[in-house]
Amino acid sequence: MNRVENDRLKKAGWKAGTTAEFLGLTDEESALIEMKLALAQSLREHRDAQHLTQEQLARMLGSSQSRVAKMEAADSSVSMELLVRSLLMLGASRKEVGRVIGRDPAVPAA
Repeated sequence: MNRVENDRLKKAGWKAGTTAEFLGLTDEESALIEMKLALAQSLREHRDAQHLTQEQLARMLGSSQSRVAKMEAADSSVSMELLVRSLLMLGASRKEVGRVIGRDPAVPAA
């Protein structure tokens, strides 16, 4: 949001803040959410790079297409362990998974 729009909203009584502030998340909770989102994005990128459909990946994982869709959306029902195992199954190294988890969310992925 640009500064002019931000100032206009503040004058109208609105308060600008982060999602974490709005939801009352701790730094640790925010970090876990950011890590899970990064893992989910990486899973999608790996699947796309291998020209796999969600259904094909689901078969590899012994799962369903809808489950893969939930994984890629970082659904709350999906564990970080499942995301990591799936990335490893697609050929990501442990070092690469570590880089994904350690990625600064303010810096776009390369």
